[in-house]
Amino acid sequence: MEELKSLADLLDLQDIDLKIDKLLDTRNSLPELDEYKHGHADVQRLETELSEARDLLGTADLNLRKTNGELELTAERAAAEQNRLYAGGMSARDADYLRREVEMLYNKVSKMEDEVIGYLEDQELAEADVERLSEELVHATETKDKLGASISDQWRVIDKELAMKEESKAGSVSLVDDYLLEIYDTLRETRDGRVVGRLTDGICGACHLRLTAAEISKVSKEDPPRCIHCRSILVI
Repeated sequence: MEELKSLADLLDLQDIDLKIDKLLDTRNSLPELDEYKHGHADVQRLETELSEARDLLGTADLNLRKTNGELELTAERAAAEQNRLYAGGMSARDADYLRREVEMLYNKVSKMEDEVIGYLEDQELAEADVERLSEELVHATETKDKLGASISDQWRVIDKELAMKEESKAGSVSLVDDYLLEIYDTLRETRDGRVVGRLTDGICGACHLRLTAAEISKVSKEDPPRCIHCRSILVI
């Protein structure tokens, strides 16, 4: 009778383990987990793109300041040389040389003015990208954080149930003989689902296949009884 009770307790232990398995599966397969992974990837991507956009903005600002400074100096020099040219008092050769110098300086001013316009456009585009990506990053981060909070809340509930089931399991384990536990644990390592089944009307509760009267008589003499079809432990 003690052996039969130990087998029945093993069946109760399996029921607890199956519930634990289901809880763990639920914990690891929450729909929000995939969404959170995608959300986390989006945040990382946006952070990278925002960093690159800020670098481009910094480069545009630097180029703009540098070219504006050079433009100002070149324009001042061009104006000063032109005033010297208009003032006269120099030889024709010197005047011709100065005229070409003034022309070259104003061409340089014109070129730098075009560069300034280009850098202003780069700056404007970079500022727009920084603003857009900043907004997208804030939204993506909020979405990811909400998903994370939802996952944490659900895990908290599941973990509480798991703790209760683990406590119940500890009580059931103490009622089962060690050799039965060893066989049971080995079966669970190699197989999913039920490894212990109650024999009801000649049918194995694990694989749901029927055993003949002769087969039942044979397995009843084993310790523990094992189904001839699936080799699950039988509770007869």
